[in-house]
Amino acid sequence: MKAVCSKWMSGAALIYLVGCLCAGAVCAQTATVRGFVTDAENGEPLQGVNVVLEEASGALRGTVTDGDGVYGIGSIPPGRYRLRVSFIGYVTHLDTLDLPAGAIEIINIALVPGETQLEEVVVESEEETGAAGLRAGMQSIRPKEVDVVPMPDVSGDLAVFLTTLPGVVTLGDRGGQFYVRGGEPAHNLVLLDGMYVHQPFHLLNFYSAFPADIINRADFYAAGYGSPFSGRISSVLDVYSRNGNKRQYAGAVSVAPFMSSLLLEGPLLTDRLSFLASVRRSVIEHGAQHYIRQPLPFQFGDAFGKLHFVVNENHQLSISALSTYDQGSLEEPAPDRDLEEIRWRNRAVGVRYLFLPKRVPFVGEILLSYSSLRSEWGDLAAPERYTEFDGFNYAINMTHHMGSAQWKWGLFWRAPEITSVLGGLFQNVEFGFSRRHKAGAYVEPDLLIGRHVRVRLGLIAQLFPGQRQPSIFEPRARIAWHHGIHEVNFGMGLYHQEVFGLNDRRDATNLFTAWRSAPMGDLSRALHLLLGYRVQPVPWLEVAAEGYLKRITNLYIAEWTAFPRLSSRLQEASGRVAGLDLRLEVRRPRFHGYVTYSLSSVLYEAEQAALQLWYGVETLRFHPPHDQRHQINIVAATRLAGVDLSLRWSFGSGRPFSRVYGFDGFVFMHGVQDLFEVPDEQRVIYERPFQGVLPTYHRLDVSAERRFDLGGPVLTAQAGVLNVYDRRNLLALDVFTQRRTDQLPVLPTVGLKLEFN
Repeated sequence: MKAVCSKWMSGAALIYLVGCLCAGAVCAQTATVRGFVTDAENGEPLQGVNVVLEEASGALRGTVTDGDGVYGIGSIPPGRYRLRVSFIGYVTHLDTLDLPAGAIEIINIALVPGETQLEEVVVESEEETGAAGLRAGMQSIRPKEVDVVPMPDVSGDLAVFLTTLPGVVTLGDRGGQFYVRGGEPAHNLVLLDGMYVHQPFHLLNFYSAFPADIINRADFYAAGYGSPFSGRISSVLDVYSRNGNKRQYAGAVSVAPFMSSLLLEGPLLTDRLSFLASVRRSVIEHGAQHYIRQPLPFQFGDAFGKLHFVVNENHQLSISALSTYDQGSLEEPAPDRDLEEIRWRNRAVGVRYLFLPKRVPFVGEILLSYSSLRSEWGDLAAPERYTEFDGFNYAINMTHHMGSAQWKWGLFWRAPEITSVLGGLFQNVEFGFSRRHKAGAYVEPDLLIGRHVRVRLGLIAQLFPGQRQPSIFEPRARIAWHHGIHEVNFGMGLYHQEVFGLNDRRDATNLFTAWRSAPMGDLSRALHLLLGYRVQPVPWLEVAAEGYLKRITNLYIAEWTAFPRLSSRLQEASGRVAGLDLRLEVRRPRFHGYVTYSLSSVLYEAEQAALQLWYGVETLRFHPPHDQRHQINIVAATRLAGVDLSLRWSFGSGRPFSRVYGFDGFVFMHGVQDLFEVPDEQRVIYERPFQGVLPTYHRLDVSAERRFDLGGPVLTAQAGVLNVYDRRNLLALDVFTQRRTDQLPVLPTVGLKLEFN
């Protein structure tokens, strides 16, 4: 292993050296301007700011800032330029630059908030926000968009916004499981400040590890993500927290029926070092559980902390830490049985170092992190089964600006460890441990061809030291054609996954996931293809449509058995996902609303020796439980007499489930036995799997908020109603007992939030 790491580090040094030499050759003839753009009031980075250099002839060179507020313009001929930095809601910054040949300038800009509007020159960027701001499967999300969706809390949460997007399926308002365009929860890669978060959503699906109060931005890739991301085959949620205020202390405290929270931030060294801390804890046992007609046996919460340090004008360092916990059950308490309780706990800590070298035109990022997940099922003191998933992650990402093009490349090394103990009702009780090292490198040029076509091509190479399949190469591509009000996007990519989550597909809802390592040489793989069209006929209206196709091979699922328990034996399967997502968004001065619709089909084909005996076929084709054919979401928000009003109506067609004809007993005969004395094994008589369809789901939520200025502190009061017309939506169905658990009934909510600075 040491030899492999030594070679990997040597390769990293060689690539960096070659990059520096090539960059030096180019920069000797041209100039480069780079820097950070921040808010002058709190030091927070600003994304999407237009940075334009204008020559005396009127020719323009421009770019936009990324999520860290970084901009870069390279390959600039020597001369005098007018620098213009503009952003909606801020005073435009103007300057004059004299750039000699070979100059590499770092110019940091703090924009002052104001009432000026964005000037006519706008530079195109892939990172566009809004429900219709979709480009080749990718959408950027901002806190103000999260806050629009009604929820039982004064502050928003990223989880609620995600459920309004087409192609995102949940199995109810509880469970903490999200499915994206036919993939399973274990197929989603979730990152916070570069840290892996393996199970980020809480038991109550209104909440995740990402409250809106700590988010700076989130990039959500429903498919077709680029080369910097690997190790998952369905989607990527890449979340970045905001930095704490570097000028003044501030905070907020909130109380609501499901959760209460406290947030504090401020400078430790003015303009240099800041902190941000957030703590949330469920209060269901003191709130909602007392005025609805069903128990909510849940406890959950999270804590997040961040230090951000401006080392100097071209170096920044941040340290982030996250902790979450969940404990509860989907079943209702009963005197004749014990509750089957699930618990999980995330831990993550990471360091992120961002730098702009003075002598080479790179923007560099170094990520170091450790993440862990422990998930348990059963008694608190002695769980019947549990999974531990932890590991270290290291990454180096570099971006080189060359005129209108960007060249990205990076290196990474990961060392995940998985331990699983599967006991209790599991068949084939087993203990498993695996450790798998993975190293890799990628390159991804982003090129502007002509005036209307932008092409991003990627190639990622991954090495698995000591494994039967030592290397994998995966191409990726994203192409956008933009002309006037029209835009066409294409994306494709090959993906793999070396770990997978095992759960029981026979229940209509199942929470426990056992993580395992896939057999090397037979890794789960996926091919993504997508084609999208977006049009903005008028400034306040956007319409987007995107069709997609996913092909999945070596998809590992639990073996089907006739016994009412989950087998830890595996059967291989393949999958095909096809769908169409439609979005329409309206943005007016006093109204914001959007409608999304998703049409999809998820089909699995499994192979298992026993299938021939049960159903007379060697392979079984079925639609899995998360195959929701139709989805509709309508979200609208407006302001009336100083009150912010919002509503959401959602609809989902019925999902497949397996019907049970009955039960019998089964006794293994070893000689002559007294069948009245020998205990039997309960066995289930199934219909052909997933031929049943659960009822449709629909619900209306409304919310109203009003802010009160208390002469410094600001008080926000919220009132709302979940499930306004009291629709009885199914949450869970135990196929063995036919016991039904419903989702939340009509539920009035109130909340208060006090902000101070």
